[in-house]
Amino acid sequence: MIYDKLAKGYDKALAPFEKWFLDKWRAETLSYLPQNAKILEIGAGTGLNFKHYPKCQNAVAGEISVKMLEIARKKTNSINLIQANAEKLPLSDNSFDAAFATLVFCSISKPEKAFAELQRILKAKDKIVLLEHVRPNGLFGYLFDVFNIFTVALFEDYFNRETAKLAEEAGLKILEVKQKAFGIVNLIICEVDK
Repeated sequence: MIYDKLAKGYDKALAPFEKWFLDKWRAETLSYLPQNAKILEIGAGTGLNFKHYPKCQNAVAGEISVKMLEIARKKTNSINLIQANAEKLPLSDNSFDAAFATLVFCSISKPEKAFAELQRILKAKDKIVLLEHVRPNGLFGYLFDVFNIFTVALFEDYFNRETAKLAEEAGLKILEVKQKAFGIVNLIICEVDK
């Protein structure tokens, strides 16, 4: 798995971006989650979001990469970590109050399945909050289409995903999309519409 290979250097590679803007965007994303709730993170990676979790009744962080989970385990004592594929979550129906992901849906091969799973484990009107790099409008969009050829081949990363559109097509209600970095990154706030 590609993310097992990237795990060791992941935090170091992202460090400048975390310092400049990503850490702030992560904090903003998680600020939309309810307090004292049961929350799920999909694609927890090495645990870069852990410090921004709200006070939770129960927090579960799923990650498909074993090596990423090994690093994440060193960053928390209070979050339950599970190895899980977002397309087939080992969790009960209606068992969480909110879910989120940051920079994850670009690497999920079938995002519609992941959205269906999130809707299954959440209840009606529960929130899903996403921070994702997406295909921007205009000329940048065409450039991202070209980059996508390489990022899919090298990292299994779909650089030009239109995540808000995919979420809506999967049956989620889009409450708000906040564009960042000229529309290259979107903070997408959704609601389960059962």
